[in-house]
Amino acid sequence: MLRITLTAGVFVSTGAFLAAAVTADDISARARKLHFSSIVVDTHDDTTQRFLDGKFDLGVRNVTGSIDIPRMKEGGLGAIFFSIWVPSKVTGPEAVHRAMAQIDAVRKQVHDHPKDFLLATTAAEVREARKQGKIAALMGVEGGHMINSDLGVLRSYAALGVRYMTLTHSGNDEWADSSTDKPAHNGLTDFGKDVVREMNRLGVMVDISHVSDKTFYDVLETSKAPPFASHSCCRAICDAARNMTDQMIKDLAAKGGVIQINYHIGFLSQEFRDAEKAKPELQKGIQAEINKRCGGNEACQLVEGDRVVREYAAAGKLPRVDFTKIIEHIDHAVKLVGAEHVGLGSDFDGAMMPFGMEDATKLPQITEALLQKGYSEGDVRKILGENTLRVMTEVERVSRELNAGS
Repeated sequence: MLRITLTAGVFVSTGAFLAAAVTADDISARARKLHFSSIVVDTHDDTTQRFLDGKFDLGVRNVTGSIDIPRMKEGGLGAIFFSIWVPSKVTGPEAVHRAMAQIDAVRKQVHDHPKDFLLATTAAEVREARKQGKIAALMGVEGGHMINSDLGVLRSYAALGVRYMTLTHSGNDEWADSSTDKPAHNGLTDFGKDVVREMNRLGVMVDISHVSDKTFYDVLETSKAPPFASHSCCRAICDAARNMTDQMIKDLAAKGGVIQINYHIGFLSQEFRDAEKAKPELQKGIQAEINKRCGGNEACQLVEGDRVVREYAAAGKLPRVDFTKIIEHIDHAVKLVGAEHVGLGSDFDGAMMPFGMEDATKLPQITEALLQKGYSEGDVRKILGENTLRVMTEVERVSRELNAGS
């Protein structure tokens, strides 16, 4: 009897295992079909810094970094916002000069890879790129300090194809407070509100990632178009000032906006964040190693920073953070506001990626993980990119109305 019981038990267990395996395989097949039939949009990518290095070739598979054309295609990435970034400490005409150089570098990449890229400035152009079998290349300026308090510069950026601007970066600018600086303006100044209004008129999305909570609420009050967070996570899961509170996520959604989940491990994992704070000597060691490998090369520092931190985690010196934390943040936001208000903003090539999301080839794992959690295919498509396209469309509509009434 015991033998029969054990045998039956083995049979049941084996059957359950096979059923689970079939289910997993089915989900994997569904995920691949769904992922590659969707327009996958990444609203924040820092590979632009690498374009300034004449040795970097976007057209070949690279052994460093997260983004190049072969890996974007392998991961089904259909549209990417290349970030135009200058450190907050660089201001005035120099910040404008550097931003213009990066805009030119992005446009040159599109020119140099016409079979792979289409420069897009509207949701319709993103969809057209898809029809042509190309990747839509878009641009976002990461930091309002790069307009040098000049609306004319903002208009120039828009004319060159920029379709969002993050109002601040890590430091305050002359007209808006950052989430990681001491408040200086109590949110947006009067000129800052003029910037938001002009962005509405130009059809440039207002990005509230990096801004202070007060700046965020000033934007909600001022903007006629839905703002969005190009690369932010949920503060309830990881208590970083850069992340959004549950109430902020709800208020953003009520305005029609979208929170684009960031993949940076320091915004995903409270455990990692706590370990960083508890071991400042590790931070010094990491920075020393990055400096050793890169010197003052900012593009190299962004890429090698990710690599060095991963080496520390692999050695057990820092907590390991897996890509499933991305899914945890997505799911938290969806439970708050629905799948219509959540998207993807990786921070590839500008932050430290979790294990399992090393580069663009890993993106189908997000689709598979969401299906495994029971998300409908329609909701997954929204998160992958349709929500971003909806916001773009709405921003474009508001722009047309404002210009028609002027």
